[in-house]
Amino acid sequence: EQGLQLLELGGSVEEEYIRIARCFEATRQRCCRLEQDGRCAREQLARVEAERAALEVKLKHARNQVEVEMKKRHRAEAELEKQERKLQLVLELLMREPWGTEALGREQCSVLSALAGWRHGATLAPIRRSSAVDESCQSLLSHSDISYDRTEDDV
Repeated sequence: EQGLQLLELGGSVEEEYIRIARCFEATRQRCCRLEQDGRCAREQLARVEAERAALEVKLKHARNQVEVEMKKRHRAEAELEKQERKLQLVLELLMREPWGTEALGREQCSVLSALAGWRHGATLAPIRRSSAVDESCQSLLSHSDISYDRTEDDV
């Protein structure tokens, strides 16, 4: 009887060992799949990080270019206002001085007055330009986060 029990126990022990070995093999295969998934995820992360770095460089250059263009625009507007003031002074001088209106014909005076928006007895009204560009430069990423080093030659 005891021998029979040992044989039964021995048979079930073998089955248990086989079941445990199969579980270990399934676990090993799962670990291999997870390890390969981890490698793929790390490779994808590296690609995305490289793409992000390239986009940050492009963003930095774009912000720098916007800054340069805004400075040019402000200089051009200041020059335009300066020239408008000069024109206004010349027109005032021509209109107020008797020799100025005599030197110019009535038709020339009226053309100059019309071009400058001259109203008799009043100075030129400043021309208001609409700003089509939002110059607030606010975005989700602050431009102060990026240093403006001169690396455009690298790109």
